Amino acid sequence: MREHAGRQRGRAQEFEAFVAGAAGRLLHTATLLTAEPAAPPGSNPRAQRLLTASLAVTFADWERLRGEDPYDRTRQELAARFAREAWRHHRPRGGLLHRLTPQERLVLVLRLYEGVAEEQTAALLGLPRERVRAVCNRSVATMRGTRNPAARRGPARLLGAAP
Repeated sequence: MREHAGRQRGRAQEFEAFVAGAAGRLLHTATLLTAEPAAPPGSNPRAQRLLTASLAVTFADWERLRGEDPYDRTRQELAARFAREAWRHHRPRGGLLHRLTPQERLVLVLRLYEGVAEEQTAALLGLPRERVRAVCNRSVATMRGTRNPAARRGPARLLGAAP
């Protein structure tokens, strides 16, 4: 009985250490995805809910990770959860990436902020590698102001190949 309690305590301490080291960056990632303002503190409730739910999944799987990077696992859960929820068409509230569609934000954040390889991003989102490259290039052009975001053709799809 004591041995089991000791393992659980150790598991909780490991997870707490992980969260202490990674939560700030993961919250920033979630804030970029949701296009909520990062300041003042507390102005990003959707990002906070997204991160909390993703961390809960990571904690539930903590013992089964076995050498897998918990940061990568949480980031994957964050991206997948964002993609599933984005269909609700939440309007951005003026965050840094508010001019981008949810798909563009997801690709841009994964590729440029998180540094996920093009192939890994494509696999995670179920998109062809060329599509990931095109979406990333389009997103960068929008952010630089060299592309008119109003010139989009229809709603962007988050997962699966889009025309």
